[in-house]
Amino acid sequence: MTFPTLETVIGLETHVQLRTKSKMFCRCDNSGEDQEPNTTVCPVCMGHPGTLPVPNEQAIAWAAKVALALHCKVSRQSKFDRKSYFYPDLPKGYQISQFDQPIGKDGYLMVHVGKKPVRVRIERVHLEEDSAKLVHAPDGKSTLIDFNRAGTPLVEIVTKPDIQSPAVAKAFLQGLRLIMRYLGVSDADMEKGHLRCDANISLKPIPEHFGRAKKKFGLEGDVTTLFPKTEVKNLNSFKAVERALEFETKRQSALWYDGKPPLVAVTRGWDDKKMGTVQHRDKEAAHDYRYFPEPDLTPITFTKAQLDGLERDMPELPYEKRDRFESQFGMRGADAAILVDDLRVAHFFEEVVSELKAWLVSLEEVEGTEQEIWESHKAKLVNQVVSWITTKLFTLLNERRQSIDEAKITPENFAELMTMMYKRRINASVAQTVLEKMFVSGEDPSDIVEAGNLGQVSGEKELTEIIDAVINENAGMVDQFKKGKTPVLQFLIGQAMKKSKGKADPKVIRELLIHRLA
Repeated sequence: MTFPTLETVIGLETHVQLRTKSKMFCRCDNSGEDQEPNTTVCPVCMGHPGTLPVPNEQAIAWAAKVALALHCKVSRQSKFDRKSYFYPDLPKGYQISQFDQPIGKDGYLMVHVGKKPVRVRIERVHLEEDSAKLVHAPDGKSTLIDFNRAGTPLVEIVTKPDIQSPAVAKAFLQGLRLIMRYLGVSDADMEKGHLRCDANISLKPIPEHFGRAKKKFGLEGDVTTLFPKTEVKNLNSFKAVERALEFETKRQSALWYDGKPPLVAVTRGWDDKKMGTVQHRDKEAAHDYRYFPEPDLTPITFTKAQLDGLERDMPELPYEKRDRFESQFGMRGADAAILVDDLRVAHFFEEVVSELKAWLVSLEEVEGTEQEIWESHKAKLVNQVVSWITTKLFTLLNERRQSIDEAKITPENFAELMTMMYKRRINASVAQTVLEKMFVSGEDPSDIVEAGNLGQVSGEKELTEIIDAVINENAGMVDQFKKGKTPVLQFLIGQAMKKSKGKADPKVIRELLIHRLA
């Protein structure tokens, strides 16, 4: 009897730090990560006896916006609960969280792995406060506590356990980070702890093989049964999430093949140095936390007018922008995804396109309205702009470690450069030189071209003289071309471009050479 085929079941619990001005339940500055340890604290976030929490209205509104962005149903009424557990970084001995009435529930997020769209269901979105931060001494002999982080507002997003691969888990987290940045509620930087993920993973026999596995291992349940999960912590990058889940898939598969499927929920930590997970403890269940309604806080109530207002104020989200770029500009989905991945890049692109219309009309001899002229040239121009932003401009930004809003190149100047090249006032080689000069100085491309005498050589007399000189100086190559060795043509084009100092149009040179040698 062959061994039952196993499928992977993954669920993610993701915490996102909100960048409100103050903490969740007090007026302390919420920028504690940038301050000296234990300087942005007060009796409330330190958990002193007798202190009372006051909820942060901005955090509540932002949590609702997150829920809406994830297609969740926002509850008209929710409440805070006490989640009791003891840990050195939890000063009160409990955390204020939400249990049975979260801000939002029953949502989803569409992610793309390759060309395949995957729908990841969201179980709940709720608010809670962050704990303090433990700082372990290098020698392992002591641990310090920084309470600056205690009380920071967190939004927790819990998925349904229906993610079936580490790649989908990684794509979900990347999509979630992008949404947080588009909403402006968090920087969502995993390396800085703004976005933290606990990944839950288990394996189960596929439905067709469940009966066989049940008999082989003496299992309980049916094809819908989920087996005890392993929760993986200490995941501080997308790559770590993917690697940890890949490791756990192999580790748990080996246990199944050894006839010892995991039957107890456990917590393990990811060790980047060992590239593996390490056992921590048995996993707690919900009843271990002794949830009960927070007695010091009243329920949260949203009116219909408030919810309508939040929906009206929602910005265009990344998945909406990606769809619009594809339909409005006719670009490929992969290109749209690259532009949308950074909101600043997406804004730069749209501003360039807006400027392009004006530049194109000013240089266009054909009659027609601005929209008619734009529609006739849009496809080629947009393709050119996307290509130059995602290759040439990105290369310059990466080399200097700059973001696009830090660069000296303005959308107007970039649009002018694209138009000059599109209308063959300069060729691609010259455009690259001009772009590099623009990047350093911020000058207009027309000024750079004029100052450097970089305009395209297009006069018939001058081009004819260049072609004649190349033919006369390379008689042997010309003879080979006439005998059928067509690759020689590229050499002759190169010689002509050299004589023009790179200012001629290679396409025109090619056409003239072929005509002259026919």
